[in-house]
Amino acid sequence: MANRTVYFVSDGTGITAETFGNSILAQFPLKPRHVRRPFVDTAEKAYAVVREINEIGEREGQRAIVFATLVDREVLKIVRDHCTGRVIDMFATFIEPLEDEFGVKSNHRVGRFSDVARSQEYHDRIEAINFSLAHDDGQSAKNLASADVILVGVSRCGKTPTSLYLAMQHGIKAANYPLIPEDFERNKIPASLAPHKAKCFGLTIDPDRLAQVRNERRPGSKYADLVNCRYEVNEAEKMMKREGISWLSSTHKSIEEIATTILRDIRPDRLIY
Repeated sequence: MANRTVYFVSDGTGITAETFGNSILAQFPLKPRHVRRPFVDTAEKAYAVVREINEIGEREGQRAIVFATLVDREVLKIVRDHCTGRVIDMFATFIEPLEDEFGVKSNHRVGRFSDVARSQEYHDRIEAINFSLAHDDGQSAKNLASADVILVGVSRCGKTPTSLYLAMQHGIKAANYPLIPEDFERNKIPASLAPHKAKCFGLTIDPDRLAQVRNERRPGSKYADLVNCRYEVNEAEKMMKREGISWLSSTHKSIEEIATTILRDIRPDRLIY
């Protein structure tokens, strides 16, 4: 199935189609080639993407899978009628049953990002991203009182990507602070974090994996040495246990799983929209 192609076709960004489609595809043991075609919002563009999909099907000897989020009825009809791929109309699958259930018609509008950009939630999210960037890797201890969460852990355990994901996806002001050997020698968390310990959440990682990641950045260094990695991880975990800081291992968890756990434990209100 490696040569199977999946298209995500939308008259907007295609993010919705790709997100839903990937969730569905994850249920199957295959790794198809992904192609996103956004802003297909005219008949001309629709015919162009149909030709591309049909050519791919002929070349591969099996039809492409097409996840479509097309609001414009004319554009959708072109794709449905002329595409040889297996078209899955995601709006028909989800929106039409809800129209029946709610007893009202949906807006049937192309994209919603222009509306989102004017919302308070959008501005809060931008502010959260700026906050997380300013407080990445312990760059600043200012305004930590306004942080929603402060991620702590040894260097390269996944704090930065998790912080940015929380900010971008959930509008969470996430700072992150690296625990270093000097902190272990003092046998307590950094003084700047002590007043905000209730907001702290720890990340740890398997030492072998940590050594691998660090060697990609600084090969052959003490920083990446397995013995040192074992020491730092062990000391960080002992510190978090002693300070009563909840923590989890990032070794086998996705950023999405880590972020959801943090929200559940630190800001459960953010799981309700």
